[in-house]
Amino acid sequence: MKNYTLILAVLMLAIVGCQNSETPTPNHQTIAQIPGNALSVRQSAAFYANLAFQHAPVHYQDIDRTGSHSLSGKADYITAVDFDDDLNSSNNWNNIANNAYKAQAHAYYSVVETSTHYFIIYAFFHPRDWTDNWFLYRFDEHENDLEGLLTIVKKDGSTYGKAEGAITVFHRDFYSYKAPGSSLTNGDEDIDGTFTTQYYGGVYRFKTSQEAKGHGLKAYAKQKPGGSDYVVYYPSKTTSEVPSSIYDRNVKYKLVNMFGADGIWTHRFNTAFLTNAKSFPSTYGNGSANTPWNWDDHNDGGGQGLSHGGMAYYPAELVDAYFNGLGSFSKQYIYNPYLGIE
Repeated sequence: MKNYTLILAVLMLAIVGCQNSETPTPNHQTIAQIPGNALSVRQSAAFYANLAFQHAPVHYQDIDRTGSHSLSGKADYITAVDFDDDLNSSNNWNNIANNAYKAQAHAYYSVVETSTHYFIIYAFFHPRDWTDNWFLYRFDEHENDLEGLLTIVKKDGSTYGKAEGAITVFHRDFYSYKAPGSSLTNGDEDIDGTFTTQYYGGVYRFKTSQEAKGHGLKAYAKQKPGGSDYVVYYPSKTTSEVPSSIYDRNVKYKLVNMFGADGIWTHRFNTAFLTNAKSFPSTYGNGSANTPWNWDDHNDGGGQGLSHGGMAYYPAELVDAYFNGLGSFSKQYIYNPYLGIE
């Protein structure tokens, strides 16, 4: 009897030893079928691309064509960081003046996810930050310019959630705006206004606006183009267009994943492209442009989310500081490629 017991024990140990000692991780489809878990698991790359398109703004770009540095308005067109077919950021000031290089419209996006929200960065690149005041040439200008916004999307049970507001980058300052009908209220910073929206691609989208020359970005409701010379850009997953003129009201910009092969993050250690992996070099003028992981409001305090790069690394902490009225709000990241959380 003892022998049979010993044999049985050995067989049980062998069976247990053949089992995977790690808890199996269910795939996305499996998790989505588990009650209560549909909103607490990271999504696929295809989903994030669709999400970014769903909430991408209709973008108004003011144009100034005065002075030689405007290139008759071309200096205000948004484009790709490699519009000139290279990742050398020290020749962009000159190359955008070359008629061989067209300003194909692009915008760079990234998505960070918590169990309650998505945080989407949209970044718009210009090869020149310029002025038409000859006295300020080289003093108020620099090569390369990248400014954008962080859109706050609440998971509300719908496929792509509901955009509640955004924080925009205007040089060294951030501005915060809420969506029409949003419950957001002032946090540590006062809300600067309410977005107006425009219907495109089956949804109502935030309207954003960049100034000419310096390219600071605000809500269209608070910063309208001056005069009739401006371009209106509309998001696309695949198409990148060049304005036909400084009055073109229908130009598609292509959404490019910040973390893709054509993105910015991928090339951050290329010293010809970025300085210290976070800023663009400038061989002309005074100053430089920053990547989203170095964007900062110069006077909103410190702490996690409020220091340099917080909009990228810790968007939930930034939003929690800027707004109240967020409702159910988690700062636990499910997906944050800036932090290596995949």
